[in-house]
Amino acid sequence: MNIQPIRLSLLALICCISVHAQDDSEDEYITFNDRKNNVHGVYVGLHGHYGELRGEPVYGASFKIAYVANQRFEIGLSITGFESDQPLIPDTDIDNVVGGGTLGIHLEPIMFSEKRVSLSFPLHVGVGVFTNRILSGPDFDEDFKDREFEDLDPVLVIEPGVSTLFNVSRYLQLEAGIKYRFSGKLNLATSPIKRLNGFTAGFGLKVGVFNMGRNRYKKKLD
Repeated sequence: MNIQPIRLSLLALICCISVHAQDDSEDEYITFNDRKNNVHGVYVGLHGHYGELRGEPVYGASFKIAYVANQRFEIGLSITGFESDQPLIPDTDIDNVVGGGTLGIHLEPIMFSEKRVSLSFPLHVGVGVFTNRILSGPDFDEDFKDREFEDLDPVLVIEPGVSTLFNVSRYLQLEAGIKYRFSGKLNLATSPIKRLNGFTAGFGLKVGVFNMGRNRYKKKLD
């Protein structure tokens, strides 16, 4: 009796059973890559900026805390403030600083976020208070002491801009950019300034976790 065909048939049957079992096992898993899924992030940021107001230097800073959606869009809260030496009404030798700050919403869409260097368009919309801070000088009068509190003026400020983001690591970003500040009308009794409009340029850093996703490739189905 020739048993060679029987052996070949048994070997083929074993192979078929093995392949079928493997297929059933693979059906219990789903393969995926989190790097292609939505990821989340949070950070705190500090930013310093410089500009001009009516020909005089403006120095300022901002602080923000934001949520980052899929490394493509930021939304959060930001606080900005600045001050500038400005003339009084009437023009005197008294040292005077116009300054204040705003609290508002921070929005920032991001392009090319997967690259080492990306481009973003930050927007700050806030409401703040500005005033004259009377210092001292040859013409200083004691009557000016209370002017700082009398001239507090609330105003709406909108600052759109464009920034370059340098993705140093998963936890750190550097940013540099320019903004233009639009403001509502001021009514400071001792200052000729009516609006705070003007360009600013600055540099800052963001510290946090910009990608909280986990790189997992296979998960067993329940």
